[in-house]
Amino acid sequence: MQKTLLFLVSFVCVALSGYAQKTPAKETPKEFVPAWAKNVVWYQIFPERFRNGDTSNDPSMKDLVGADPAEPPKVWQVHPWGSDWFELQPYEKQNGEKELWKHLLRRRYGGDLQGIIDKLAYLKDLGITAIYLNPVFDSPSLHKYDAASYHHIDPTLGPDPMGDRAMMAKENPLNPETWVWTSADELALQLIDEAHKLGMKVIFDGVFNHMGVNSFAFRDVVKNQEFSAYKDWFTIKSWENPTKGTKFDYEGWFGVKSLPELREDANGLVAGPKSYIFNATKRWMNPKNKGTQFGIDGWRLDVAFCVAHPFWKDWRKHVRSINPEAYMTAEIVDTPEKVKPYMQGDEFDGEMNYNFAFTCAEFFFNPAGKRISATQFDKKLQELRDLYPKGVAYASMNLFGSHDANRIGSHIVNRGFESYRDWGKYYGASQAINNPNYSPRKPQAQDLALQKLFVIMQMTYVGAPMVYYGDEVGMWGSNDPDCRKPMVWRDMHYADEIFEADATTKHAPDKVDINKDLLAHYKQMIAIRNKHKALQVGEYKTILADDAQDIFVFERVHKKERIIVVLNNSDKDMPFTLSNMPKPHYHDEISGKTFACIEGKVTLNIPAKWGAVLVEQAK
Repeated sequence: MQKTLLFLVSFVCVALSGYAQKTPAKETPKEFVPAWAKNVVWYQIFPERFRNGDTSNDPSMKDLVGADPAEPPKVWQVHPWGSDWFELQPYEKQNGEKELWKHLLRRRYGGDLQGIIDKLAYLKDLGITAIYLNPVFDSPSLHKYDAASYHHIDPTLGPDPMGDRAMMAKENPLNPETWVWTSADELALQLIDEAHKLGMKVIFDGVFNHMGVNSFAFRDVVKNQEFSAYKDWFTIKSWENPTKGTKFDYEGWFGVKSLPELREDANGLVAGPKSYIFNATKRWMNPKNKGTQFGIDGWRLDVAFCVAHPFWKDWRKHVRSINPEAYMTAEIVDTPEKVKPYMQGDEFDGEMNYNFAFTCAEFFFNPAGKRISATQFDKKLQELRDLYPKGVAYASMNLFGSHDANRIGSHIVNRGFESYRDWGKYYGASQAINNPNYSPRKPQAQDLALQKLFVIMQMTYVGAPMVYYGDEVGMWGSNDPDCRKPMVWRDMHYADEIFEADATTKHAPDKVDINKDLLAHYKQMIAIRNKHKALQVGEYKTILADDAQDIFVFERVHKKERIIVVLNNSDKDMPFTLSNMPKPHYHDEISGKTFACIEGKVTLNIPAKWGAVLVEQAK
């Protein structure tokens, strides 16, 4: 009642004051995203498949225990890096299993942190300014989304796996004061430090919805049942009790038993795992209490939609209390309306922008009859830009493919067979090992032309572009697990791909090598992005969406810099004239040509499936 009266009094006072003065203008909400997150070009690395920089730490068969498939192989070895992806190696054939997915999940190629460090110069040369690492925490799987802990890097990613295990065994996981810094942990800090020296940010993948069956907490629950110190960490359906005749059972993420879910209540994750996650978060953001400059620059949060909002609100406060400039991005593959609540300034700064990918696929890649028009494309993009508070669109990761989707080249090869936006259906349909109608063949010239056109859009549009490792050199592959092939490097030999997804049928050889032309295009477009502040933080305006000619034109403006991007999405070369152009000359950053402005008009010819990035020049 008292609050109501105070509100009424305040309302009357404000109303009366209006006679004497104008109502003050509504303040523009302050941006909550870190400024640096708008400026970067991201590169996503799947550590196990990026580079084997240290063969002495290669995993052994015992390192697979706890990962799917649960059945141990009879024979196992580190897989040859350059082998034909679908070809079963002699050791795999000895296991006698027919299910190809089991072989693919058991494969380890030996990628490690040293391999990433060794290739930081490559990323610098490419123009990359921020790295997103898929999970690197202790885990038995190739993907490491089944963490054994959050406070240690997987020993097989570092230089001394056996020594690290011995050190870790002496800890009390519940007491951060007992946590040691293993050689793998130290190497992760070296990676962060060397990346920072090269001007690159680094973020880790946080998988805070579930852990793996190898986790210290779950192992203790299995051993001690309801007497475990961690009994409240998981959703236990029943305890092992011979007297009552009950078996131990628990909730796995989406029913997957190798991924026991952390328990939640109305406030999100319960106290035990929440406290542990908060401590692990601080460890990697401010290692050894030496300062945030030595820690990671933020987090990508896996299946963020599976954890209740109150947890993320508390966690954000914790993260920002450590580093006010930390970046938090979420994986929420859903409709924009369902993503929106997470982006209100009290949870995340941005998202892995799959809705951007869906929209671009519908405009650039879908075949005739299934494509959206230029005006529809413009409308969908505007809806995405306007959906979130100021700054979020600029800080979201504009991607196409990832470790959870078919590679962009393979999507284009198979364009139109299903809707990318229908994620639930498309996910399974785009797995070659489960869908014989999906083609895992190498993209051809006409496919790569579409990929290049998308890259022009990706590097000039609102949002932080993200390149999935290997897309820049022309790697291809259907959805998980084929999108996780070993990276293609100049100094390694690769067998031609001749096996189909059934691992027995053969086709004409597809040569695995670096597409130098595509790599050069990525480097050029990234350089253009990095060169112009207008392309990073500039205001956006659509100039033309021409359905008849399939032309899409927009501008980016920052201070005195104005850049016009012209995209020809048609199948033919297109002469095109821009009107009301105020400057005497316009330089196309892609072709290197300069166009004169005559009576306010600039005329240029845009090749089919190509574009121009025009920069105003006063002279």
